[in-house]
Amino acid sequence: MAAIPARESLTARRTRARAVMSGLRTLFPAARTSLRAEDPFRLLVATILSAQCTDARVNLVTPALFQRFPDARAMSEARPEELEELIRSTGFYRNKAKNLLGAARAIMERHGGRVPDTMEELLALPGVARKTANCVLGSAYGESVGVVVDTHVGRIARRMGFSRHSDPVKVERDLMSAFAQEDWIFLSHAWIDHGRATCTARKARCEVCALADYCPRKGVPAA
Repeated sequence: MAAIPARESLTARRTRARAVMSGLRTLFPAARTSLRAEDPFRLLVATILSAQCTDARVNLVTPALFQRFPDARAMSEARPEELEELIRSTGFYRNKAKNLLGAARAIMERHGGRVPDTMEELLALPGVARKTANCVLGSAYGESVGVVVDTHVGRIARRMGFSRHSDPVKVERDLMSAFAQEDWIFLSHAWIDHGRATCTARKARCEVCALADYCPRKGVPAA
């Protein structure tokens, strides 16, 4: 592939995005969220817990949490101290317990115990920002409303020249303009897998990256 120009047109960026998607679907055909959750409520809880915490750690915590509080009704009646103790190892546990309790109560009071399926309603729940809302909408309801931008997605978006921003909302906006809407859900999951396997925070392994031909390697030290 020819060198990617410093100033890339939107048309060229979208063409490159299609090539990246083709590569990602070959590399990670079954990409999906690594959070273990059986329903929208449990996915919402797990995603709130994943802030500043690894998915692996969350998956260790949630079995006991969901055994004690399996749904919004049960969690809405939880004692804060018990909730805090169950999620302590995920970090920031007091604030997370407060948000989980508030979200569960709001779901019971406003939505009859069902996690809402619109961006506006999800963002009105305590502890829910666009990343969490997009995760629930995409993985639980199959609604392609936006792009989940976690640390992996943000890092790869910048390295691959699809965004120059650090603000997740601005990164999401840039990705939504470059990638087709039907690819938004898969893109997040596949880039997260790619960020764990190859384009890591510590070192971009460009020499073995199957997407290297479509990447300007912005911010990556020269070999």
